[in-house]
Amino acid sequence: MTQTSEAAAVEETRSPGGFRIHRAWFVAAVTFVTIIGAAAFRSLPGLLIDPLHQDFGWSRGTIGAAVSVNLALYGLTAPFAAALMDRFGIRRVVAVALTVIAVGSGLTVWMTAAWQLMLYWGLLVGLGSGSMALAFAATVTNRWFTERRGLVTGILTAASASGQLIFLPLLSWMVEKHDWRPAAITVALAALAVVPFVWLLLRDHPADVGLKPYGATEFVPKPEPVPGAARRAVTVLFKAARTGPFWLLAGTFAICGASTNGLVQTHFVPAAHDHGMPVTAAASLLAVIGVFDVVGTIASGWFTDRFDPRRLLAVYYALRGISLLFLPMLLAPSVHPPMLFFIVFYGLDWVATVPPTVALCREQYGEDSAIVFGWVLASHQVGAALIAFLGGVARDVFGTYDMVWYASGALCAAAALMALVIRRRPAVPAPAPGLATA
Repeated sequence: MTQTSEAAAVEETRSPGGFRIHRAWFVAAVTFVTIIGAAAFRSLPGLLIDPLHQDFGWSRGTIGAAVSVNLALYGLTAPFAAALMDRFGIRRVVAVALTVIAVGSGLTVWMTAAWQLMLYWGLLVGLGSGSMALAFAATVTNRWFTERRGLVTGILTAASASGQLIFLPLLSWMVEKHDWRPAAITVALAALAVVPFVWLLLRDHPADVGLKPYGATEFVPKPEPVPGAARRAVTVLFKAARTGPFWLLAGTFAICGASTNGLVQTHFVPAAHDHGMPVTAAASLLAVIGVFDVVGTIASGWFTDRFDPRRLLAVYYALRGISLLFLPMLLAPSVHPPMLFFIVFYGLDWVATVPPTVALCREQYGEDSAIVFGWVLASHQVGAALIAFLGGVARDVFGTYDMVWYASGALCAAAALMALVIRRRPAVPAPAPGLATA
């Protein structure tokens, strides 16, 4: 970027009255909109299970396996994507990821065999979505902010829930009224529509526009690109794997993924439909979860800036486990007050675990925290993938999802105990933004 354009960018942060709005907040806003637009592909899998079963005769276990591949790659790609962002920049990685998502989702309308679902939705959309995972939000947060990191992490995490709120009712209406193919095309177009925003408005580093990170006292030069992204991601993994906190964080986050993306997001709609609830009503309840998820996640970010993140995680997992144990008794053909209470309660807790988990990664692993969180997120998605698959198999075998709800509730209780035994470390100096941060 030229000196002229840098100066112009700095001026963009000043209002006519002289009041300055730091450019970091504009970058956070673009990131928020990007994640909302990309959230369409996160909303669709649970709506596809019954239509694909009816159209092609595929078992729910087969469809669940494709969703599992998607969820697993969503997590396993994240640490490599974080390293690639250090090598090639955020804009390039995210723009390519959105394009891959659009291609994968668009190709599903022509599929005729289950292996094509695995390839298009499982592999392509999984790889693309993995590069748009929470590591993206964490990387933006750590590069552009030294203050308010917990709050910004909560806001950006809530963007996914906001996208779910926007897209779930629309996609469920399309699936019910017009077939699942228009919904898949909508996902592809939503991903493509976000690409220009990313390319034109997102910036990789505060130094690109001649600014200090928000809250920083000194200007931080943009570091040189970090080569060997894959090697570095694996090296950081082996280094972190020699520490106890990594396994505790990975274990709790695996249970988090199992009880949210893998279970509720994938199987809540078909489970409610099993009890006679219309698909649109069940999808609307998931959208309401998204409403309260926004509130809960932002509040969790605020709490994380002020309270022990271990205790926050223990409370979140314990409450989630209790709510799951009650869910089988609440499913019915119509929506009633106890179910609404569950939806509100679960929504507040949905991804409230992310800000304290990011904070603990930052506390434990310093400048490697971005990639470490990427691996912790991988465990989140592996847990989600296992439950997405096993939930479908359980439904095929037992004719009900009840056993899966109860098992997930017990796992959440275990996660609460695991969070409490994570050892705290003395605060480490904030890493230089842009250096392998998340």
